[in-house]
Amino acid sequence: MVGDYRDIGPEDEYARARGGYPPAPPVQTEVNAGRLWAGGVAAAVVAALIGLVGILVARAVFQLAVLAPKQAGAFGDDNTTRLCVIAAVAALLATGLAHLLLVSTPSPLSYFGWIVGLLTVAAVVVPFLGAGSLPVRFAEAAIHLVIGMAIGGLVSNAAASASRLALRDPR
Repeated sequence: MVGDYRDIGPEDEYARARGGYPPAPPVQTEVNAGRLWAGGVAAAVVAALIGLVGILVARAVFQLAVLAPKQAGAFGDDNTTRLCVIAAVAALLATGLAHLLLVSTPSPLSYFGWIVGLLTVAAVVVPFLGAGSLPVRFAEAAIHLVIGMAIGGLVSNAAASASRLALRDPR
C-alpha cells in the first residue's frame, strides 16, 4: 500500500534519520607530541629540582638527616642524586602515560589525575614504612608530596595544551 508507514526506509518522509537525532560525528583527539614531550621534559627538570631543594631545606634549614647522615653535608650523598633522578624519570613516565591516555581513552585527563594522585599518595606513605625519626619521615613524605603534585599539575597542563578534539574524516 503506497503511503503506508511500512514502506518508509531508514529515514522518515523528510529524509531525517529515525530515532530523533542524527549520529554524532566521529571525534578523535589530536596530540601535538612535540609539545607534550617538551612539557614532560620541563616537568622532569622541575621534579628533580624539587627533590634537590627539598633535601637542601630539610638538611640545611631544619637540620634533619634526610636520606644521608648529617656528616654528608647540606646536599647529602648519592641518595640525593637518586631521588632527583627518580623524580625526573617519574615525570617522563607520567608524560608517557598522559600520551597513551590521550590517544586511547575518553576523558583522559580524569584518568591521569586519578592515577598520578594515587601514586603520589603511595609515595607519601613509603617513608613511614622504613626506619628513622618521625621528623625525617615527615620531611621525606613532604618532598614526595610536592614532587607528585608538581608532576601531576605540570604534565596535566602540558597534555591539555598539546591536545585538541578534531572531527575524524568519515571516509
